[in-house]
Amino acid sequence: MPSAKILENKKAMVQKLVERLNNSQAGVLADYRGLTVDQDTELRRKLREANVEYTVIKNSIIHFAVKEAGLEGLDSILEGPTALATCSDDVVSPAKVLCDFAKKNDQLEIKGGFVEGEVISIDEVKKYASIPSKDVLISKMMGSMLSPIGALARALQAMADKASEAGVENMTDIVAPAEEAAAEEEPAAEAAPAAEEAPAAE
Repeated sequence: MPSAKILENKKAMVQKLVERLNNSQAGVLADYRGLTVDQDTELRRKLREANVEYTVIKNSIIHFAVKEAGLEGLDSILEGPTALATCSDDVVSPAKVLCDFAKKNDQLEIKGGFVEGEVISIDEVKKYASIPSKDVLISKMMGSMLSPIGALARALQAMADKASEAGVENMTDIVAPAEEAAAEEEPAAEAAPAAEEAPAAE
């Protein structure tokens, strides 16, 4: 029978994992058997760069933690060695890094995962892996926002270059005469005809 100290240590590990699961937007469980030391080191580096926490945890600890965190659906996949990858600020990163790595290293086996408190299957993990990462989406959004500004800047620069070629130093030298010419071309308003005098009463 485990000693009281061992039981307390296990309870502390379970509570720590429960907190981690509750604070994670997404997580993926995988079987890492067969990976070499170099492959494992490379995987951990990629996960670290993506701000993903990755640890190998005993299934007995995960069993109690997922139950307390409301992720009981993960209990059925707790067979063999289990590594857990979680991220607190992105639902895509854990799935993307692990699935991309598994494509080149078939020793890594995806078991399943969860997103925002809901258990997802292996196929769903792969679907999340196909979504562009948050950084890529932000980059694309910023690019689409800056595109019209860039077009305007290029158009203004082209006007300035043409003005410079024409010997005009100030853009107002072009704009002001153009406005004056436009004003001169407008037809003057015709004077309203004078009202006819009414005939004097006889």
